[in-house]
Amino acid sequence: MARRAPDAAWDLLLICVAAHVLGAVGRIHQLFPVLLPLKPVVTGLAAGALYVLDPHAPRRLAAVRGPTTNCVLLLLLWIGLSVPGALFPGLAFQELISFLKTVVMYLLIVGCVRAFRDVERLALTYFAAAAVYSLVVLARFRVGGDAWRLAGLYYYDANDLATFVVSALPLGLYFVAGQHRWSKRLACAAGMIAIAVAFVWSGSRGGFLALLAVAVFVVFRFTAIRRTTRIVGTAAVVVTVLATASDAYWTQMRTILKPDEDYNRTEDAGRWKIWQRGIGYMKLHPILGVGAQNFSVAEGTISPLAKRQEMGIAVRWGAAHNSFVQAGADLGIPGLLFFVGMLVAAFAALTRVARASGVATGPPDQSRQLAQALMASLIGWAVGAFFLSLAYAEMGYALVGLAAAMHKVATPRQSSPAGHRRSSPTR
Repeated sequence: MARRAPDAAWDLLLICVAAHVLGAVGRIHQLFPVLLPLKPVVTGLAAGALYVLDPHAPRRLAAVRGPTTNCVLLLLLWIGLSVPGALFPGLAFQELISFLKTVVMYLLIVGCVRAFRDVERLALTYFAAAAVYSLVVLARFRVGGDAWRLAGLYYYDANDLATFVVSALPLGLYFVAGQHRWSKRLACAAGMIAIAVAFVWSGSRGGFLALLAVAVFVVFRFTAIRRTTRIVGTAAVVVTVLATASDAYWTQMRTILKPDEDYNRTEDAGRWKIWQRGIGYMKLHPILGVGAQNFSVAEGTISPLAKRQEMGIAVRWGAAHNSFVQAGADLGIPGLLFFVGMLVAAFAALTRVARASGVATGPPDQSRQLAQALMASLIGWAVGAFFLSLAYAEMGYALVGLAAAMHKVATPRQSSPAGHRRSSPTR
């Protein structure tokens, strides 16, 4: 009798991890109140318990090791070390607990995959989370007139949403163009259209730049998919954007070409000067920073503007609006290096998979396609995160986890004879 493939079907652990991603990243429990019992803490605990009890070799903790995981764990350690000396230790401690949950999600994503199909299933979950969120937004919110862009969304603001959905688009293209059932391909195509419309409604300039970066990568570097297919897919998204964007949207996008007239360049509360102050906080606190999630506290207490409060002038305790500045200011130079190192390690892992002749447990063509799709997703997220405070946000670590999981199934552990025997098909 032919042996059943190790990833031939969903199992309970994979279902729990997928549900956890839907909640932590897609906020599915907030979109549909009937799912409130399935909060991320519930699905995370269930998935964690199942993972600990799972006896299969591909799911052993040793299989999670790698450069990307090392950077994630070092980032967690540095957040913990930043707590005692933080400007507001209580806020830093809260972020430590919150980020610990994010790290657990990352470890579960990497740890639970048995083979290529499991990575594909979790990538589909990420895309589905973005598509469902977009469909809910289109059904429940309206734009037009003075309210030309989205506001008052669930959990995410409009700019966060733009980065989220842009990072999901390459995965949608993978499922539309890959060797999948027509029903799945049509459903993903519909999801991509919903995502494109929701993206336009977000009115995000940072998201627009992220979309441009993804489009350039897809057209010129997504070589695992035929050129005609990727051009048609990109053109479909562009046509959707052109067909749904309002005059107000394009007026907003044109300001990207006029930075000297933009408040983000000229005002103290604009991004450019916030970033300059953030670099200053990193210079003042180069080792442990001002404390995790303490950037806004620094703005109100140690920034050059803080003294205005003594004269009764209000000072905004605002966010960094740049994930790299946020990491550097909050956690010092080492924290910034761990954050950047995590992204570089994830991208390098995907590059190695994409260049390999095949993945040990997956079809070579599809493995290259998914690796390159995840590369495009990481690029979209990184460009969007350059304009947002997402250094600790779940969506980025879900993508990094998928990258590490892809590398895991591409390079099965064979560091010892015992390890080799555990992975042997004759065992």
